[in-house]
Amino acid sequence: MAAVVGYSDRVNHAFAFAAKHHDKQVRKGTALPYMTRPANVAIILTRYGRDEATVIAAILRDVVADGVRDGATREDLEERVGAKFGQQVLATVLAMTVRRVDDAGIELASDERKDDLIVRLAAATDSARWVCAAHTLHNTSAILADLKRTSFAESVWARYSRGAEPTAHWYRRVHDRLIDVGFHEPIMAELRVAVETLEQAATDAPVSARL
Repeated sequence: MAAVVGYSDRVNHAFAFAAKHHDKQVRKGTALPYMTRPANVAIILTRYGRDEATVIAAILRDVVADGVRDGATREDLEERVGAKFGQQVLATVLAMTVRRVDDAGIELASDERKDDLIVRLAAATDSARWVCAAHTLHNTSAILADLKRTSFAESVWARYSRGAEPTAHWYRRVHDRLIDVGFHEPIMAELRVAVETLEQAATDAPVSARL
């Protein structure tokens, strides 16, 4: 496996492509450009020496996720993403994207979509699981960082419609499912600590923010 070291034309292209898509988007509840999210996930993956295709998939994950949420077909995404970055990258992203319909084309209810993602982790490639772990690590770490910066935890938890404890529980589910399907890469130790810390923060959250 060839690790990404320093500059890469394809990685740079992926960042430019994602930046154009996210444009003026900001992280929910903050003034931070949305691009800080894929940038941080890419840093996590390069820190663990992952290959170029995996890093690119992580950068483009939210571009594809937005397309899926907006009803883009596989053909649309193949034309827009697959043609530019390759079918391997697109397949990796789709494996870790919450989808609206299942393999039979049946519409999934909103409460079934995350369960579907959990199930699909069993058949996901190693690359897709790395993307999932890195995004989960960044999400949990970002929440914890935001909580440290404020005296009003409610303002942070208010960004998540499910509340503090359900939000922490979701990241626990992802962590545990990755372990269950045999993903024991070094990143999981860091993710375990982040999830445990988030669970404690959720327990300590004001009652109004927990549920």
